[in-house]
Amino acid sequence: MHEPSGHARQKRLWTARAGATVVRLELGRYAPSAGRPSPIPHVPPPKRHPYDQWSPDARALDLVGDKWTLLIVRDLAAGPRRFVELQRVLPGISTEQLRSRLNRMVADGMLTRKRYREVPPRVDYELTERARELMPILGELARWGYEWAWSPPRASESIDLGAIFRLAPGVLPSVPATGTVEFVVEDPDRGANFTFKLAAEGISVEERSADGAEARVSGATDQWVRAFSPGRDRSGLELTGNQQLAEALLDALAGSGRRPAAGAQAAA
Repeated sequence: MHEPSGHARQKRLWTARAGATVVRLELGRYAPSAGRPSPIPHVPPPKRHPYDQWSPDARALDLVGDKWTLLIVRDLAAGPRRFVELQRVLPGISTEQLRSRLNRMVADGMLTRKRYREVPPRVDYELTERARELMPILGELARWGYEWAWSPPRASESIDLGAIFRLAPGVLPSVPATGTVEFVVEDPDRGANFTFKLAAEGISVEERSADGAEARVSGATDQWVRAFSPGRDRSGLELTGNQQLAEALLDALAGSGRRPAAGAQAAA
């Protein structure tokens, strides 16, 4: 479909067949007046309440300032997820809220959406490069939170250690050491394994067990909570392998070296 305006929006659908599975990738694209599509997704007409200020920070907040948007970016940092998986790691968001936010993020060029023609239907969401560049910003936000807002868990807060672990690419944009570290949350209901790969160009995290990791840190949920609370009590965690590598990762993720938030103990 051709649109005559130089600022026309184009939606391209790519279909690839691999065996019996058909994958469709949806990605917004922008067509400049020269006629050649640009890889930069278009800026959609605002459907939220924009700041209506011609400044880069206001433009950025138009895209990421809504509730849940940055947390969705955080929770996709470890790789693509299906809709139901995002619901699981984002307690408190309604089905309609999540659907609306994901649709908006796809339209804004923050996410790609892959539809698999399977039974039952499957849809995966994945970060684009535009969204991945927000990870250092999330890392700085986490550092600010450790310094000014952190405390042991409140009674109303759900506890998912993965929410902290998935911040690793932003908290550690560069690392002094290289290797693979596995974190294990030992929980009968919500146990999980996280593999961190530390390299010269940065760090990545995946939610899986690691083969041949240089270091391994394991513990029950309450032991991990104590390790990441303001007291930084790691006595309940079991560290094996390269302890220096594991402790460097723990220090960065737990905000060690930051001053405790004022009144943190009282907030508990």
